[in-house]
Amino acid sequence: MIPMHIAINGWFWNQPDTGSGQYVRELLRALRQIDKANDYTLVIPGHKNTPDNVPDGVNIITTGSSPDSKPGKVWFEQQQFPAAVRRSNADIAHVPYWGPPLSSPAKLVTSVLDVIPLLYPEYSGGIMTRLYTSMVKAAAQGSAYVITLSEASKTDVAAQLPFPPERVIPIHLAPKEAYHPKMGAERDPDVAKKYNLPEDPFIFYIGGFDARKQLDQLFAAYTYVVQAHGEYTPLVIAGREPDWTNPLFPDMRTYADSLDIPEENLFWIGYVDEEDKPSLYRLAELFVYPSAYEGFGLPILEAMASGTPTVANNIPVFDEIVGDGAFLIEAGSATKMGGAMLALLEQKDLYDSMRNNGAARATNFTWRKTARETLDVYKKALAYTD
Repeated sequence: MIPMHIAINGWFWNQPDTGSGQYVRELLRALRQIDKANDYTLVIPGHKNTPDNVPDGVNIITTGSSPDSKPGKVWFEQQQFPAAVRRSNADIAHVPYWGPPLSSPAKLVTSVLDVIPLLYPEYSGGIMTRLYTSMVKAAAQGSAYVITLSEASKTDVAAQLPFPPERVIPIHLAPKEAYHPKMGAERDPDVAKKYNLPEDPFIFYIGGFDARKQLDQLFAAYTYVVQAHGEYTPLVIAGREPDWTNPLFPDMRTYADSLDIPEENLFWIGYVDEEDKPSLYRLAELFVYPSAYEGFGLPILEAMASGTPTVANNIPVFDEIVGDGAFLIEAGSATKMGGAMLALLEQKDLYDSMRNNGAARATNFTWRKTARETLDVYKKALAYTD
């Protein structure tokens, strides 16, 4: 087969603490590991810092400067990225997030990680955000193929976007190799000290604080643990705290107070550096993820790969991903979630079984597999004709 040239939108490359940033970095790294036959170009907006950790053999095109703002992002997506694709003579243009150009000089592949703004109107923001959502919804129709992250997400994409379902391809993500029960464990004591973690076994949450994440369910469930479990088991909450006056972010500190959760039981550790996350999962006794909707839900796989038993809501995407590797409970039920946490804390056989099942299940997800399946989509896109 004649070699392809793939140009990848790198708007999020220098934002490795975001889901889109992690996706583009891990995907391109894995693609270069499995594929030496094709050429890859990473297109970086000019206002960004020099990109770091770019895999060997990847060309870099830096566009002209554009503001690091919503209008600047639109300018990059709609004008600068397509111009760079044309200049590079690429065969495939891949936008690894939902921000495709209305017109592309190469066959277009778009990754739609989720359609939250369409499913949850409260996330669509003001008029400018709604206009942007309408634009990228229309632009997605110009894609040869759309990649999404799960069969569950494909169902949502097919329902929300005017795009043929047969050209929506679900490709799972994967935990990094660093997420392992023992690999890198020598750093764990230093990480525990860095974040002032409790010495006692603790329950762990890491993620966002918007209403969709349902931290209220977790906090209500945790009250059952406090009341019924005979041992002190604190709750560690990781993530950069939002502006609690924003309607999208229910004030969880006030809610915790209203539940009379003892102050000494809650550890709000704030933003966590990416390289410290594997240690936090390993150090935790349990990981709990009460989200009501995800395009994929990578933190669950990260916890499972780390050997940490996990409790989550039984929503379609989690049911698809975890199999018997996590304790899934009735979505939204605080009593069921509290019961699951207590069962794992107090039944060693169940705990060990869930730990082993989770670690085994996580081995089915690798970035090399993600890259192989993505490369197959590039090949299909190259052959696609309207």
